[in-house]
Amino acid sequence: MAMGTAVEAWCADETAVQSVRGWFEEVEQVCSRFRQDSELSRVNRSTDRSVDISGILAEVIRAADQARELTDGLVDIGVGSGVVDWGYDTTFEQVTTVPLPPERNPAPEWGLRSRTLTRSPHTALDLGGIAKGWACDRAVEMGLATVVSAGGDIRSIDRGTTVPIVDPWGETAVRVELGVGGLATSSTARRRWKVEEREVSHLIDPRTMEPVRSPILSSSVVAPSALEAEAGAKAVLLQGEDGLAWATAAGWIDMAIVVWHDGSVYATPGTVAAA
Repeated sequence: MAMGTAVEAWCADETAVQSVRGWFEEVEQVCSRFRQDSELSRVNRSTDRSVDISGILAEVIRAADQARELTDGLVDIGVGSGVVDWGYDTTFEQVTTVPLPPERNPAPEWGLRSRTLTRSPHTALDLGGIAKGWACDRAVEMGLATVVSAGGDIRSIDRGTTVPIVDPWGETAVRVELGVGGLATSSTARRRWKVEEREVSHLIDPRTMEPVRSPILSSSVVAPSALEAEAGAKAVLLQGEDGLAWATAAGWIDMAIVVWHDGSVYATPGTVAAA
C-alpha cells in the first residue's frame, strides 16, 4: 500500500521490489495531502503567494501542468480547496455527511517557474491521480519494473500486458491489450458521500469548483504514458456526454472506454477488445 492505494509491480527480483516500495514511499512523503508532514501539506498550509519546492514536487507539478495543457484546463490540481470544501478533508474512510459549502472558491490559478510555485489565494493543490500516474511512469523509466499499477494507473513496457477494465459493480466490462503504454481509470462510483441531501464524488470540476455531474460512471483511457492516461480518463468523465467525441479528437489518446450510468459500455472508434 502507498499513496492511499494498492501498488503492484512486475519486477526482476526482490531487490527491485524493495526499490519500487521505497520509491512510492518517497513520492507519498512529498505528495500526499493526507499526511500532515508531507511537503504538499506544508505548501498548502503556507500563506505565501510564492514558495520554493523540492525537485520531486517540482517534477510532479510540471507533469500536472502538462495534464492541464493536454486537457484544455479540465484536469487541474488547483482544485484542492474545492475538494476540502465539499467534505473530502480527511481519508475517505472518515468522510461523513457534511453541510453545503457557504460559497465556492474562485477558479484555481497557479504556475511554476524552475522550482518556485506561485498560486492565487484560496488555491490549494491536490496531486491525487497525477502523482500516482507520474510515479508509475518514473518507476518503469528508472528500470525498477516492467509493469507498475497504482490504484488503476498502469504503465507497461511488456508487450504481453493485458488489462481488465472493471466496471463500478466489480465485473469485467472489457479486456484491453495494453502492451507498451499507459492505462488509467477515473470513476465517481466508489468515493461518494452526501453533502446535505446531494450525493457527491471526489472529482471536482475546475470550471465550477463543484463535484462533477456526469452521465459517465467510469472512464478508462489508453495513452503512451500513465500520466497521459490519467489526464485523459479524468477529462473524458468531466466532458460527460461529449467525452468520447473529445477523446476521439485528442491525438494523444489511443482509446477510451466508458461505463454509462445505466451500465452500458461505449468506446472510441477502433477500440479492440482482447480475447
